[in-house]
Amino acid sequence: MKKRPIKKVAVLGSGIMGSGIACHFANIGVEVLLLDIVPRALNDKEKAQGKTLKDPVVRNRLVNDSLKAALKSKPSPIYNTKFASRITTGNMEDDMHKIAHVDWIIEVVVERLDIKKIVFENVEKHRTPGTIVTSNTSGIPIKFMNEGRSEDFQKHFAVTHFFNPPRYLKLFEVVPGPKCNQEITDFLLMYGEKFLGKTSVLAKDTPAFIGNRIGVFGIMSLFHIVKELGLTVEEVDKLTGPVIGRPKSATFRTVDVVGLDTLVHTANGVADNCPDDEMHDSFKIPDFINKMMENKWLGSKTKQGFYKKEGKEILVLDLNTFEYRPKQRPKFATLAATKTIDKVIDRYKILIKGKDKAGEFYRKTFSALFAYVQNRIPEISDELYRIDDALKAGFGWEHGPFQIWDAIGVEAGIELMKTEGFTPNKWVTDMLAGGNSSFYTVKDGAKYYYDIPAKAATKIPGQDAFIILDNIREAKQIWSNADASIQHLGDGILNVEFRSKMNTIGGGVLEAINKGIDLAEQEYEAVILGNQAANFSVGANLAMAFMLAVEQEYDELAIATKIFQDTVMRLRYSSVPTLITPRGMTFGGACEMSMHVDKVVAAAETYTGLVEFGVGIIPAGAGTKEMTKRVADLWEKDDVKLNRLRDAFINIAMAKVGTSAYEAFDLGYYQHGKDIVVVNADRQIATAKRYAIQMLEDGYTQPAPQQVKVLGQQALGMFLVGTDSLEKGHYASEHDKKIANKLGYIMAGGDISEPQLVSEQYLLDLEREAILSLLTERKTLERIEHTLKTGKPLRN
Repeated sequence: MKKRPIKKVAVLGSGIMGSGIACHFANIGVEVLLLDIVPRALNDKEKAQGKTLKDPVVRNRLVNDSLKAALKSKPSPIYNTKFASRITTGNMEDDMHKIAHVDWIIEVVVERLDIKKIVFENVEKHRTPGTIVTSNTSGIPIKFMNEGRSEDFQKHFAVTHFFNPPRYLKLFEVVPGPKCNQEITDFLLMYGEKFLGKTSVLAKDTPAFIGNRIGVFGIMSLFHIVKELGLTVEEVDKLTGPVIGRPKSATFRTVDVVGLDTLVHTANGVADNCPDDEMHDSFKIPDFINKMMENKWLGSKTKQGFYKKEGKEILVLDLNTFEYRPKQRPKFATLAATKTIDKVIDRYKILIKGKDKAGEFYRKTFSALFAYVQNRIPEISDELYRIDDALKAGFGWEHGPFQIWDAIGVEAGIELMKTEGFTPNKWVTDMLAGGNSSFYTVKDGAKYYYDIPAKAATKIPGQDAFIILDNIREAKQIWSNADASIQHLGDGILNVEFRSKMNTIGGGVLEAINKGIDLAEQEYEAVILGNQAANFSVGANLAMAFMLAVEQEYDELAIATKIFQDTVMRLRYSSVPTLITPRGMTFGGACEMSMHVDKVVAAAETYTGLVEFGVGIIPAGAGTKEMTKRVADLWEKDDVKLNRLRDAFINIAMAKVGTSAYEAFDLGYYQHGKDIVVVNADRQIATAKRYAIQMLEDGYTQPAPQQVKVLGQQALGMFLVGTDSLEKGHYASEHDKKIANKLGYIMAGGDISEPQLVSEQYLLDLEREAILSLLTERKTLERIEHTLKTGKPLRN
């Protein structure tokens, strides 16, 4: 493939999607030119200021207001606010000539063909031949957008469909135009995956492409089933959320967030443009949805939809009376039967066998889904895995339709469809007749899919850039216990994978880490701590600590804390390279481990923090020691030392969490020059392996123990005065003050009179004393118990 560096992109249209796309390109270091239309009239403020429509500030008002709104939105579209400086704004009348100097032009204007054609005509006047042009349309056929365009334009034109919000949703549908060069298609698929961190999915130019075609069918089909079974909004959201590997927002809450009008628009688009779709009736809008549209109950944008907030109470819409009422807690025997099943993939077989309304719901929804996706090949995609990829990346499903069908069993899925009145497609029955019993297989560490034209299993392309633990675990595992396993990744590199609930760090995980280091020091070469769960780890096993504290097993607690500290310090001072690949939530003890390895290879979407204060304790797995050490390492002659120490103290006392890996650098959890960020989390372990090999080739040297400079009473006095002021000002409770004072005591190095050097072990001992003392406090135990029950912190 020809090299095509992307140094600068132009984004045309600064609405929610346009600004979000601009921010995500800025996230990865690309310069962005963001353009929008010129306002047609002055606003009241501009009139009062005597401005005219020729004023540059007025002419760029729309684009600047849109970008500011995006940057203020939650969750943030930008990894770090500093990255916004990579975006330059302008308007499509004064600044369109600047697109001559960009490498990629992305159109994100309103979904009207006439307006898009005007924009493309303007692009043609200024674009340098050979420049890629793409549209973010969600369904306008490319043949219409291509009308009147030059041959060179058409050869470099495709649809690149981002899902909203662009930073967080991974789906990147690439739809080549009829004359688009294959080289451009290949480049866009590669760039989306490698640089934008997306799941790139090749789609055909069909209505709603892949993600929305299947995703919206699933929702519309469900709407009809809801009325048939008499289910409530809460019941459906309970049945279609995390229990089946879908987001917490499930169905109705998701529709509220996206906007009911957006869903209806997409459904109508499919209904109008796919008259021969065998499930055409499923896209017809039910009466209760039409009534909500008439009432303008569109969701979050109109302050009410399926849910409505009144004061602090969340009310839910009764679909029969159309009145809002208090939420009720749904209960189903079918769901209760899956409570002990941790893996979502293992629940599907149980769910479809339920004898209650939930079981009937799953039988109807899954059979309809299977029937629909089987018939979309080759209409929307030639390969079944692309459909699964699109649903997982675009809608946050843990498993795609064909993966769910595999989990139930292909033959069982066929029987389920027949029971509900659906007919299996011939290619599915041919697959079984040919001796292929599943849509997917794993062989030699690689995943294969059933290739319909070839009538055989074919390797899914693009896997060589990744190390996928699910594919290699069985073949490469060399040691395991109930909470973790160790795989040999080749070249002497070991991977220690946490597999406990929520990947909490307890005795089993600590045993695995120590075993991994033992093996590496004896017969292998390096150790990576890596897993591919949504969240790397929520930290130490809080439930175990709570149980020991309640039973007053303080000797056990002291031993457990010491083992944790020793394991973390071993990551720092072992004779082999140690690396870690955090992603998602990386809290408490997991953050402490990240601070002690030789190299962090973090996913951009990593949320890192020392969060122990929230449950009434201090970081005692070497985290407080390490933050103190890192501050001391930064001190220079004549530096105002107390300021740096105070900032580190505040970060811990406020349990600050970096909302991206880049923010973790600012908070001191990761270090510049040592730790790195990868945008695509699927590449983390392979990247870490390459760095481990490089460290070995460069001649790895075991680190020598270091001492830490502490300030003693000078710092302790500052901390005590500060916490006293916070309590008197009612910003902190008495217990908050007690915890903060213990933290300050450690970071000051204890009650010593003069600044001096101390060993790391000295500070670790202070950590251990502090946490054991706090675990005897009733108020700390109340905080821990509350967090374990609700997942939220308690202020007492």
